[in-house]
Amino acid sequence: MAESLDRSVEWVYVTAGSEEEAIMLARTLVMEKHAACANILGSIRSFYQWNDEVREDVEVALVFKTTREMLPVCKQRLMELHSYTCPCVLSFSATGGSDAFLTWVERQLHR
Repeated sequence: MAESLDRSVEWVYVTAGSEEEAIMLARTLVMEKHAACANILGSIRSFYQWNDEVREDVEVALVFKTTREMLPVCKQRLMELHSYTCPCVLSFSATGGSDAFLTWVERQLHR
């Protein structure tokens, strides 16, 4: 399996308030071709401060895979669709992936 060190896929990590919201976000972004794929990682327990109060909630974590070119529109669309006032939407560059996977991601988003 050949690896490419000079190409990357952007990962977008998101937390959602429910599995239904996570499914809606995943389907919408893949259908609209803002992300090549989405993985719903499952239920997580989150601890955070909000309005000067320590909160504990169960959320659902997701990871989207997109290209550097599609990253701004992917993040913007997540912000539009998300139910939270201040959603967790973080992006990370992943390099060193297989050429076949990187090519597949690019082809899904640039048709």
